[in-house]
Amino acid sequence: MARVLIVGAGLTGSLCAALLRRALARRPLQIAVWEKARGAGGRMSTSRSAHDPRCTADLGAQYITREPEYAQKHQSFYEELLSHGVLKPLTAKIEGMAIKEGVENFVTPQGISSIVKHYLNESAGAEIFFEHPVTRICLKDGKWEVCSNTGFMDQFDVVVLTIPVPQILQLQGDVANIINRSQRQQLESVSYSSRYALGLFYEAGTQIDVPWAAQYISSNPCIRFISIDNKKRNIESPDIGPSVVVHTSVPFGIEHLEWDIEKVQPLILEHLKDIMPVLPEPASVKCQKWRYSQVTKAFLGSPGQITLNMQPFLVCGGDGFIHSNFDGCIESAMSIVATLKSSL
Repeated sequence: MARVLIVGAGLTGSLCAALLRRALARRPLQIAVWEKARGAGGRMSTSRSAHDPRCTADLGAQYITREPEYAQKHQSFYEELLSHGVLKPLTAKIEGMAIKEGVENFVTPQGISSIVKHYLNESAGAEIFFEHPVTRICLKDGKWEVCSNTGFMDQFDVVVLTIPVPQILQLQGDVANIINRSQRQQLESVSYSSRYALGLFYEAGTQIDVPWAAQYISSNPCIRFISIDNKKRNIESPDIGPSVVVHTSVPFGIEHLEWDIEKVQPLILEHLKDIMPVLPEPASVKCQKWRYSQVTKAFLGSPGQITLNMQPFLVCGGDGFIHSNFDGCIESAMSIVATLKSSL
């Protein structure tokens, strides 16, 4: 039985697991997913209040945008998520959002990570391991021996890396030696923006009276986007407290990238108070640093994936090899699966 390891339980990794299972349903295949965080989602993460787990906030992606060029090509993916209630059309008011002809936007009633969780559930029988950051990949007896920083070790016939490109370049072992000079130069040229996100969680009954569900900010040096997250998702309930999400600008994120989160959080809250002076005091706050927020320069040619080794297979994919949005991750996952099908 072929054993496949997918490194990263973000959108590309989870979708890759689901598509592999569907494409090779009749073949004996064991799929494992190793994720360094405590839960699934990657940059499509949903955080929960420490006081009430029903109060959630999307600290990564805020909504899904479908461009006209993908409307037909990826129609089945959207229809599947809509039919399962994972997606629904965005109807809430978002001030400052650019309106483009033919573009559709969707929200996730259960949080943006529900998309990733849907695909992990669809990967039927895949073994999901959290808090398993991969540090070393070595060749041993014709297989890949993969080690995590916890000392856990296992062997696989195929390894798929869907983590940010700089993290691929940091891996130790034989994987560092099989990347040729041209590939390394192109991998090193991939770049990302950086930013911080803040989640403010409130007790049930708290009122946040604003005429919008979210708004883009252009006049503040720190804050770029604010969302009343439950209102954006149209799930307001008297029994569940509201949540507010704040995304910083990229220049602020870059300037404070190496700062401790404990020092950055008060700065963001200070700017937020200037924008929303009557905002109530939250019950709890979470600050998230996105070192690799969105791809600003993808791998040359945006191929969706590249193959570093064929026997045994070692494939890289994710938004660093195409572009940072839902459709980009679909393209990458489809490209990975098409590459692996002939071998598996």
